[in-house]
Amino acid sequence: MAGLSTLILLLWAAEDVMPSSSHWKPTWPSYRVPVILPQSTLNLDKPQFDAEARLEVVSPCGPACHKSSPLPTYEEVKNYLSYETLYANGSLTETEVGIYILSSSGDGSHGKSRTKRQIYGYDSRFSIFGKDFLLNYPFSTSVKLSTGCTGTLVAEKHVLTAAHCIHDGKSYVKGAQKLRVGFLKPKLKDGGKGANITNSAMPEKMKFQWIRVKRTHVPKGWIKGNANDIGMDYDYALLELKKPHKRKFMKIGVSPPARHLPGGRIHFSGYDNDRPGNLVYRFCDVKDETYDLLYQQCDAQPGASGSGVYVRMWKRQNHKWERKIIGIFSGHQWVDMNGTPQDFNVAVRITPLKYAQICYWIKGNYLDCREG
Repeated sequence: MAGLSTLILLLWAAEDVMPSSSHWKPTWPSYRVPVILPQSTLNLDKPQFDAEARLEVVSPCGPACHKSSPLPTYEEVKNYLSYETLYANGSLTETEVGIYILSSSGDGSHGKSRTKRQIYGYDSRFSIFGKDFLLNYPFSTSVKLSTGCTGTLVAEKHVLTAAHCIHDGKSYVKGAQKLRVGFLKPKLKDGGKGANITNSAMPEKMKFQWIRVKRTHVPKGWIKGNANDIGMDYDYALLELKKPHKRKFMKIGVSPPARHLPGGRIHFSGYDNDRPGNLVYRFCDVKDETYDLLYQQCDAQPGASGSGVYVRMWKRQNHKWERKIIGIFSGHQWVDMNGTPQDFNVAVRITPLKYAQICYWIKGNYLDCREG
């Protein structure tokens, strides 16, 4: 079980089933998802909450750098997927996990001298206005974190976001203990509930309604790593709210290869800090990928990190189109491409292993997490 060959099977445990019909449509592949189960949980000292919240992660390690990195061993993967859980009362635990495979029959510059704008040529972002859009799916799944990042609703009480919005790799950020999630709602005019502003030429004013976070899960791959190497691959976290949000959420899914994405494009919406109070939507082509990361040049600003990256594909089992979160927008990278600096925006892919982990965090059992 602990051999490298087993690990490779873990990493590539996917059956990429694509339709052969001449009337092809982008279809969600079927995956054999491994099982990740807690083995032991230890109580840790309460954290200090002394790190400054960063709204982006900058790393000089680009696609070639990540592709040339050696495969982790089975024990290293178990360690990366073990996780810390932070509770609202400030207590902290560390959970070690086991990874199991079930047979298919069972089911140039770092930016100090340059401004990291994350905008590529013409700004192609769209601000979303009006309750008819903001309060409807899929835009209604985007929420704002009190630390300044964005998150996405992925279950009745759960929000997926970037780990760096909670933890800087060494310590939890200020405000993580009293973390809140903000939901956009219409701001009533002086006329009260009966105020009719449908014909108004001005966008409807919105406000945030906040819900406290009960607990937060962060993988040790982020905590023990850093954004220049393995840590970037584990820049994700799951938040459990103290009460249900009562909105439609978006399911998570295993990230297909970029060549199988509709038009090769991804989509995400976030609260970019250069447009305060606005939800900003964008889509763009994927430029490159590694097993854990998607490289693209979607226009973005700090504050959008933590946004759920999604695509819409055909779900054959249900005979309908379905959107799923396939990644988490992480941030910006300057990459030295043969001596020429080039910049990308990076999203962490939801791999079969990460799907199994996040799904278990949400469901609390592995039986509901067998299909990605």
